[in-house]
Amino acid sequence: MILLITGGLGYIGSHVCVELLKSGHDIIIIDNLSNSSIHVLENIKKIVWLRKDLEDVHHHNNVIFYNGDVRDEAILSDIFKEHSIDAVLHFAGLKSVSESLDTPIEYYDVNISGGINLLNVMKKEKVKTIVFSSSAVVYGDSKSLPIKESTPLGDIKNPYGYSKLFFEQILKNIYQSDPEWKVAILRYFNPVGAHPSGRIGENPNGIPNNLMPLITQVVMGKLDEVKVFGSDYPTIDGTGVRDYIHVVDLAIGHVAILNKLFSIPVTQVFVVNLGSGIGYSVLQMIKAYEKIVGRDIPYSITKRREGDIAESWTSIDYANEFLGWRVERNLHQICLDTWNYEIKKLKKND
Repeated sequence: MILLITGGLGYIGSHVCVELLKSGHDIIIIDNLSNSSIHVLENIKKIVWLRKDLEDVHHHNNVIFYNGDVRDEAILSDIFKEHSIDAVLHFAGLKSVSESLDTPIEYYDVNISGGINLLNVMKKEKVKTIVFSSSAVVYGDSKSLPIKESTPLGDIKNPYGYSKLFFEQILKNIYQSDPEWKVAILRYFNPVGAHPSGRIGENPNGIPNNLMPLITQVVMGKLDEVKVFGSDYPTIDGTGVRDYIHVVDLAIGHVAILNKLFSIPVTQVFVVNLGSGIGYSVLQMIKAYEKIVGRDIPYSITKRREGDIAESWTSIDYANEFLGWRVERNLHQICLDTWNYEIKKLKKND
């Protein structure tokens, strides 16, 4: 199949591109490089074809890149007219809970207006299959654990979460209006780790908002300590508990849902939670990373962060049954691959 990947050079999108290429699909990537790098494109190619020389990699023609924004209708229209696209995997968007509290208009513009623009072009070009990159944040501060696909939505604490929830509803309404659409919504818990090759991983601009790159920057000496937001939650050690899933496992889940959309009659919008099914606290994550790097990681406790919740972890029973998908990488592998990525990045910079 020929697939359009929006935000395909970002953290999650790049890992999904690798798995799609390994599965034999042709991909077209659009990314505005606002939180990614063009170098990721070459690293995707190197991983898939195991090439060390870029010249040979360029002989492959089943990866095409466009530097553009999903809010730009003209470039999207050109892409669809130029290529016979079978489906879209939509990753492009802003993703920081804390940042969204400061810049809500920008979040709604990119995450909702950009998505609507994409859907309008898809409709005009009669491409009606989409996999949407959503988030467990749509469940809000759920009191029911583990979180299942049937868990009520709402009680959301931030604009980022609302932007995901609103766009999910738009997709459901589109399907209701036209059942020819094939729609899958994947609700991620906390993607972490890096590709085992060390070529791609999470590489945020500035001070990270997510825990794993924050811990890593402390280990690398870029930050003095990990700030732990809150130690008085009703959890195992008072710190927030989250469900961390290795990004490669998450990426493989996208291949599985895509195969499902094209292999069975689609009579509904498919919603699937993707996580590990296990909750770990902030302090447990720090301790796990300490075992990999072989030294203590300094941290300090500070007040709770606005918009955060105590704990969130999922049941993966439906993903296992419906997709035939399994989590294969544990917390040790997550920390190991994260550290390997950072070490290789450091050596390359040297």
